[in-house]
Amino acid sequence: MLTGFVEGLFCCLSSRSSNVVVPIETSEPSADGYEFVEVKPGRVLRVRHMLPERPVVEEPSGQGGTVSCKRKITVYRNGQLYIENLGERASAELKGSGEAEANSTVEVELAEGKSTPPVSPPDGRPDPAKEASGEGPGEAQAQAGERKDQPKRQRRKPKRTIVIDCERRVSACKGTHPDVALFFVHGVGGSLDIWNKQLDFFSRLGYEVIAPDLAGHGASSAPQITAAYTFYALAEDMRIIFKRYAKKRNVLIGHSYGVSFCTFLAHEYPEQIHKLVMINGGGPTALEPSLCSIFNLPTCVLHCMSPLLSWCFLKAGFARQGSKEKQLLRENNAFNVSSFVLRAMMSGQYWPEGDEVYHAEITAPTLLVHGMHDKFVPVEEDQRMAEILLMAFLKVLEEGSHMVMMECPETVNTLLYEFLLWEPATPPSSKTNSKSRPETAKPQSDQSRTVPTDRPCTARQASNSTS
Repeated sequence: MLTGFVEGLFCCLSSRSSNVVVPIETSEPSADGYEFVEVKPGRVLRVRHMLPERPVVEEPSGQGGTVSCKRKITVYRNGQLYIENLGERASAELKGSGEAEANSTVEVELAEGKSTPPVSPPDGRPDPAKEASGEGPGEAQAQAGERKDQPKRQRRKPKRTIVIDCERRVSACKGTHPDVALFFVHGVGGSLDIWNKQLDFFSRLGYEVIAPDLAGHGASSAPQITAAYTFYALAEDMRIIFKRYAKKRNVLIGHSYGVSFCTFLAHEYPEQIHKLVMINGGGPTALEPSLCSIFNLPTCVLHCMSPLLSWCFLKAGFARQGSKEKQLLRENNAFNVSSFVLRAMMSGQYWPEGDEVYHAEITAPTLLVHGMHDKFVPVEEDQRMAEILLMAFLKVLEEGSHMVMMECPETVNTLLYEFLLWEPATPPSSKTNSKSRPETAKPQSDQSRTVPTDRPCTARQASNSTS
């Protein structure tokens, strides 16, 4: 996931030293849906909660489809990871004899610079590392002949093996259904105001929307202690907000660093997360703060560098640098964060659990949105995320950059709405899909033709793709 090196440039756009928060006694929702939630004593978050008036409807009927997901994740001590998508019969044989043939395998290098030689895949196929280096079967046989007299080495045992066998019912999330809630989570230096176009759009369609300000951002309280801005402290805030507003079917939409918190919630509450959206979130890597970062400078130095940093963010965060983009940075105090909060946020991005295996265990259907001109997150990172996730669709927008939801809100809103209404075309049958897991359908809409996109990428397709 994106560590947010340049993303923290958001914070330096304001010269204020701390955020102003309305007292907790005045936490009743306002006309625009703003309210204040005390997640801990003295720790208050501003939340925009919009519950539109809508007609009473029955609970969703039997529409939708069931997607069966079976996969085996093997992690080796030399830093390699294998993801195998299994069919029903293969899964049964795996549990019995352990010699099942996988339908597809994705190899992921977990760590670089390892001196341990790569291991062979558990199903006996040629080593992908040898194939990539041009070492063919003939050379391998010749080497095997030379090693006839040498004692055979034992097959390296995996460090850990995880088998995921789940069955999810995927249905369309319509705004008129009272059991649907949309959560929007911003990244470092932003605020819930970056979602204004999305919040207004979906509330008009009848959706219940919830968007919090992270601690130290927007109008939330800004504690003057570094420990208040670690990943775990912020993730616990998001857990409390989620449990307060969650419905039966919840959709998480995160941007940049906010994607990490959505991933955390999707992993913690798999039964309640119906769908997941990641906007310019980066690759499935564990978070670790950079030791050689400009944000390690003293707070007073960062404050003096505010004009330079804001100019750099405008150049890198937006595809164009016109008057419209400059106005987006200033309106509604969308990027009002102090230099102290910025420094603490960047140094607190430590989350070693959020590695490839952690992301591979997420079973919710996921839409990845990437702005083609994003200079913070390379498209290769989102491609890797699409390979790791169990069921993912990657959409690349040509006209957008890192702040794509502010640059082209109509396109993003259409894309999100299509994904909310998406469901498998036909419920899969256990008889017809006994050897392989079912293919997933693309979100279909006439408007989708106008959106430049990449093709959907699932774990099955990822085995034949390159990054």
